[in-house]
Amino acid sequence: MSDPAGPGGIDRRADIDHFSPDPYAEPAPTAGHPNYMARDAGAAGMSKRTANAIEFGIIAFCLASLAFIVQPFSQDLFTVGAAAVVLGALAFNLIPFAKPGAPLKGVIKAAIIIAIILVVAVALALLVSWLYTLYLQASRP
Repeated sequence: MSDPAGPGGIDRRADIDHFSPDPYAEPAPTAGHPNYMARDAGAAGMSKRTANAIEFGIIAFCLASLAFIVQPFSQDLFTVGAAAVVLGALAFNLIPFAKPGAPLKGVIKAAIIIAIILVVAVALALLVSWLYTLYLQASRP
């Protein structure tokens, strides 16, 4: 049997770093990447059909809201379209999360964050308008 220390009695096996990353290896795909696969069975990702349904649903909603804005028939439809464009723009942020293999939980989590941002923005707008009315009332002689 040969000596693992080799010539000179120095064991070079300890010098090898088994945990150093391969500089030529590609990084592991993350959620949202087309080649991403969930690692634990409990978080199995969305099917291609579910991801496409979410994506096309958001796009269809955005197109319908634009159609409501440019239609010449009803002022009420214009109002609905104007509000729907804002919601569609916020919902469009969900498209990167709607990829096959990505967990549906990620889409739901992003939707909740977007809804919170919308509520905060509306609350701030209402607060500023209320403060402005107080300012106007105080400045009247």
